[in-house]
Amino acid sequence: MLRPYINPATIRRSSMRILMLAPTPYFSDRGCHVRIYEEAKALRQRGHQVEIVTYHLGRDHGGIPVTRTPWIPWYRKTSAGPSWHKPYLDVLLFFTALRRARYFRPDVIHAHLHEGAFVGIFLKPLVKAPLLFDCQGSLCGELLDHGFMRRGGFLHRVFACLERWIVCRADTIVTSATSTAEAIRKAFPEVNDRLFALPDAVDIDAFRPMAEEPNLREQLGIPNDKRVIVYLGAMTDYQGVGLLLEVLARLAAQHNDFHGLLMGYPEAEYVRQAEQLGLKGRVTFTGRIDYTEAPRYLSLGDIAVSPKLSASEANGKLLNYLACGLPCVVFDTPVNRELLEEVGVYAVFGDPVDFASRLAELLDDPAGLPERSRQARNHAVEHHSWEARIGVLEGVYAGLI
Repeated sequence: MLRPYINPATIRRSSMRILMLAPTPYFSDRGCHVRIYEEAKALRQRGHQVEIVTYHLGRDHGGIPVTRTPWIPWYRKTSAGPSWHKPYLDVLLFFTALRRARYFRPDVIHAHLHEGAFVGIFLKPLVKAPLLFDCQGSLCGELLDHGFMRRGGFLHRVFACLERWIVCRADTIVTSATSTAEAIRKAFPEVNDRLFALPDAVDIDAFRPMAEEPNLREQLGIPNDKRVIVYLGAMTDYQGVGLLLEVLARLAAQHNDFHGLLMGYPEAEYVRQAEQLGLKGRVTFTGRIDYTEAPRYLSLGDIAVSPKLSASEANGKLLNYLACGLPCVVFDTPVNRELLEEVGVYAVFGDPVDFASRLAELLDDPAGLPERSRQARNHAVEHHSWEARIGVLEGVYAGLI
């Protein structure tokens, strides 16, 4: 039976040393990096020592100690997605983590993503620390979502074997969504007794309803008489950005009372697509938004959207939306249902026509938006704060050491 929670009474609160492996250009203002940062921040606030080992790219953030791999001048990719450069980057990550671990002497290795767990499997016997695998989705699912391989092809079979090898060798697994834990339990029943759901959470003090800044609205070219539909996240097809532009074009044919604010990177391809769809002047692209500035930009919104086309991967941006008091329109997936529950507005998965209809319903009911905003904020505070969630992680650590 899946064990999503641990009794807080069993949690050991003495200080632990936690070495986090982050096989990504941390920090780069996007989804999985936010989970890494928020977990580390919450653990440090509870008195634990946390250090992050990551790639050479990215930036230090929030005062958390970071150790980086040696500089690789030809690798500059900070956007999401797989790359054939990753194998040698992860070799460098292993040796960097080993060097740091011999000084830091961690009680737990907390490995993010499948690559981090792969590195951690080789690291743990050398530093004599247990391995926690922080899983944010299926390895094969992510590679298929990004078009990196063909379903049923040779690469798919290879990575399926690698995924099984990784999952079955972690000492404990936590997942960013209960549906992800259930999928792992079904695919790998042998790990059920060391599998826990640790859904994403949000810093409800940093992300909160704020007064709109007229100067920021003017700076972004958003007319004062338009309601604002916001998106914040990676600009990729599997996040549904191309589909979102199609949705906004359909909506624009019926409504002249909205403006789209799309925040994230890399945006150049979608700027061109928006112009082709006749959305010039109806949509603003900001490019990369610093994570600390995100609440200011989200405060301009009336409605938030996430048309993500992965049915299994985490969707932490929804919690930022909720905490800022934004009604959310999403596709109907288990992950989205778990996070939003009754406060979400759900469209048929992958259907741009239905998504546009759900947005139109909200635009046609301006009097109802304040109540939806209140419900969204209350849902974040009551169900998704890190203050409550981090105790579960401490309990998992306590069971390992």
